[in-house]
Amino acid sequence: MSPPVSLSAAPGRMARFTDAGLIASSMARSLQRTASQLTVPLFSILVFLLIWAGVAASIETSLGSLPGPVAVTEEFGNLISAHLHEREKAAAFYARQEERNARRIAADPSAEVKVHAWTGKPTFFDQILTSLKTVFAGFLLAGLLGVPIGLLCGTSTTAHAALNPLIQVFKPVSPLAWLPIVTLTVSALYTTNDGMLAKSFINSAITVMLCSIWPAIINTALGVARVDHDLLNVARVLRLGWATRVTRIIIPSALPFIFTGLRLSLGVGWMVLIAAEMLAQNPGLGKFVWDEFQNGSAASLSRIMVAVFVIGIIGFALDRAMLSIERAVTYGERR
Repeated sequence: MSPPVSLSAAPGRMARFTDAGLIASSMARSLQRTASQLTVPLFSILVFLLIWAGVAASIETSLGSLPGPVAVTEEFGNLISAHLHEREKAAAFYARQEERNARRIAADPSAEVKVHAWTGKPTFFDQILTSLKTVFAGFLLAGLLGVPIGLLCGTSTTAHAALNPLIQVFKPVSPLAWLPIVTLTVSALYTTNDGMLAKSFINSAITVMLCSIWPAIINTALGVARVDHDLLNVARVLRLGWATRVTRIIIPSALPFIFTGLRLSLGVGWMVLIAAEMLAQNPGLGKFVWDEFQNGSAASLSRIMVAVFVIGIIGFALDRAMLSIERAVTYGERR
């Protein structure tokens, strides 16, 4: 016969049972919410693929039928294979140089040897890396110039009145209009052909900067304008200097708006980059798309569509990365 249960222990057991039930219920709700968040996007992607496959088969172009999901996936695999093949050729090239230099040194220890760089055609993934370098260079320039200008416009009504007309005039200008001006200016100032940076890279980066700087300026100025006036009044009472007010009060308060502007600048820069690379012939994704369009082979359309999806996925990843950084360094309601 089991011993009688103490009445004093019953409330503790009931509390444990209640806590376990609450935990199980919370886990069930969390799993249901996660499943719902995954099911809807996966369903929408499936519907998109089905519509794409059905529509593609009925559209005939000068290069054949519009490629569907299967053809684009196969072409992406071909681009991966081409990249690996090019890497094997580069490795064999350096191995031959190493063997040749070893023989020379063995024959004459004082002989001078050189290692020549691989000059093969850049692969699709090499062009992705070039585009990322270019957009980050333009984005960095836009941030370094745009945020201080926005702070100046937000803290000074005179500066805002002076710069606002220029911002509103230049903000809508297309990269296709900026690029010829940038190209001629860079060619006049950067006369060497043996510099560390290629002219096409500089042209594309500056064009990206000129098109992406405006969201950083506007959102920074908006964030400064929304700083709590009580904080500014306290700063005046304490007789804080301008630099102290900016670094201790204005920038921390405006940081969410500053990061919103930087996110928008990065998105605009990535979108603008493709057109800039097409015209500047910078060896990135824009040049890849243009070369495939000019090539006109049976696989060109599939490769262009691969580039479209890669551009979109990278743009989404860049935006999520900026959002993660924003959440890590800001505070309050936005976090």
